[in-house]
Amino acid sequence: MRAITRNVAKAQPLFDDRVELKQADLRLPDTLTTALDGIDTVLCCSGTTAFPSDKWQVDLPSQPLEQFLTWGRIFVDEDYRQRHAKNSPAIADGQGVKNLIAAAKNSSVQRFVMVSSLGIERKDNFPFNLLNAYGVLDAKQAAEQALRDTGLHYTIVRPGRLIDGPFTSYDLNTLIKASTDGKQGVVLGCGDQLLGQTSRRDVAAACVECLQNPATENTTFEIINQGERPVTIVWSKLFAQLNGG
Repeated sequence: MRAITRNVAKAQPLFDDRVELKQADLRLPDTLTTALDGIDTVLCCSGTTAFPSDKWQVDLPSQPLEQFLTWGRIFVDEDYRQRHAKNSPAIADGQGVKNLIAAAKNSSVQRFVMVSSLGIERKDNFPFNLLNAYGVLDAKQAAEQALRDTGLHYTIVRPGRLIDGPFTSYDLNTLIKASTDGKQGVVLGCGDQLLGQTSRRDVAAACVECLQNPATENTTFEIINQGERPVTIVWSKLFAQLNGG
């Protein structure tokens, strides 16, 4: 098992020696060829914050006042934002993922699982129009379509607002450390009809479980946490429902 990371030293404490770490950057296509060498399956969960933050890697001047003015322009000026943010949704969720998809198509990869988002098909409606204020759903939608067009066996997983740790984003759920406490069930759906929150742990489980289930090949589905959790999540039964089984 191999994990692609921009910073091996930063990723090492998260994984210890359980996976091979490979330095690469989705924004730099030339770094991806060797990263995918010998790999048959890709799980892609790349992305950035939906709203401007330091994760966007904005080119900032040295003076505090100039930094304040720069952030102001980042928030209101789309052209300026695209020129000065090196990790905006258009790059991290859009072009970077497209680069990985293209590299996968030209490699030994046979299966590609992509984590996307609820609301792709409802991005003009509340509340998803707010989430898409800086184009994160536009970027994810473009990446989804790029994956469908490759001919690879794909699965696209669309979670709701992510809860449970690790808390790496900048939102209310991170502030209050929102958690399901393992008590809520898993609901899957198609057609972007669901609304709710999703445990990161269940997203990870769904991604892994779908690799062993043919019903999820070339399928896009949504996942949220809702209702009482059974003793055991029977993923095969949940996946069968996606195709009316």
